[in-house]
Amino acid sequence: MTKPRSVKFQHRGNGNGNGNGNASDRRRQNSSSSSETISDPPSPNREKADSNGTIIKGAKAVEPSEYEKKKATFITRTIWTLAMIAGFFGAMFAGHVYILMIITIVQIVSFKEVIAIAQVPTKQKNLPLTRALNWYFLAITMYFLYGESVIYYFKHILLVDRVLLPFATHHRFISLMMYLFGFVFFVASLKKGHYRFQFTQFAWTHMALYLIVVQAHFMMNNVFEGMIWFFLPVSLVITNDIFAYICGITFGRTQLIKISPKKTVEGFVGAWICTIIFGFALTNILMRYKYFICPVNDLGANIYTGLKCTPNPVFTPRPYVLGKWVGLNHTFWIAPMQFHILVFATFASLIAPFGGFFASGLKRTFKIKDFGDSIPGHGGMTDRMDCQFIMGLFSYMYYQSFIAVYKTSVGSVIESVIVGLTPEEQIEVVRGLGKYLYNQGIVPEEVFKCITSQLPHR
Repeated sequence: MTKPRSVKFQHRGNGNGNGNGNASDRRRQNSSSSSETISDPPSPNREKADSNGTIIKGAKAVEPSEYEKKKATFITRTIWTLAMIAGFFGAMFAGHVYILMIITIVQIVSFKEVIAIAQVPTKQKNLPLTRALNWYFLAITMYFLYGESVIYYFKHILLVDRVLLPFATHHRFISLMMYLFGFVFFVASLKKGHYRFQFTQFAWTHMALYLIVVQAHFMMNNVFEGMIWFFLPVSLVITNDIFAYICGITFGRTQLIKISPKKTVEGFVGAWICTIIFGFALTNILMRYKYFICPVNDLGANIYTGLKCTPNPVFTPRPYVLGKWVGLNHTFWIAPMQFHILVFATFASLIAPFGGFFASGLKRTFKIKDFGDSIPGHGGMTDRMDCQFIMGLFSYMYYQSFIAVYKTSVGSVIESVIVGLTPEEQIEVVRGLGKYLYNQGIVPEEVFKCITSQLPHR
């Protein structure tokens, strides 16, 4: 049989032709390469170097594995955790003012995160004043709450100042009028076709104000009552969260609540026991320092200067006798605060976590993982403070109901004199008080005569 001849096409040749094939081939390759370069957008994954440093075109960069992602997240989370711990203790030892500043920042950032999840940017373009009203209501709420606290704890300074006296005596009326101005402005800004969105934003803003700003403000009042009433509840919540995780991964078996599938009954109960032990030990340490147990009477005080006060009786050890019904006749000394800490630790373990469950349900409703990214590696500020808000509110209410000692203060006396007496009667109070101090030998006779001689007679 005749063998079939192989047919060679010069334009596809490999150089055995007359050379035009190579030229045309090179031109075709160059044109295809240039067209490919023009049509395809630049990509960082097009080139990759091998082990010898040679550039290999067309290779894609390898994405980091799940292990590498978790490792990077863990490192970031650890760094920011240490930074927050250092910043918190630094602020606490530097003075009460810095803790108040931290609480204020937490309020503002958490409010921003919560109202952001219900916003609809496409609708807000047509309603530019919606966001402005949100921040206006926040400012008015903070003005009212901060004013109430400052007037209550520092009225002996405000009520004797000529400029601040009108603001202090009419603070609530001023706050109400400012709120009503925002309310009227909201109603006047209602726009047809956007009613549902505007009223949703109005209700959502007020819910955020109550659940975040109002509750967080009680944490500020706890600072004024004494650093221990702020630091102890915060520490209990953090400790409970840590031990709930440790106990849960160690011997957790039974699911606690469906809204948070990783929470277990064993971890819940184990964290309760560990939190009580930790709280008992921490309280025993904090009670020894007046910087923690004294109410704030000097905003310039810090850990080095300290504070001076007569400690609350709750910090003074008392004798307790074990009755015969336990089979022992033994007397032991313990401060009543050690009994109160059982209540604080129990609330931090059994009730405060439901603030976190509430936040989890809210995030699931809007199908988001975190409230924001304010804290790298931790999510948003609200994600870290969801249990702290309700704990701060409980701590203040419990302190005021069962621990606080109510007695007449200088501020309350001045307030009673200013509000309840006429100017003539106020002069008589000054004259009578001066005479009393002179008779007790507290002020010299020259001072007494100087005061009485300058006061007008009735």
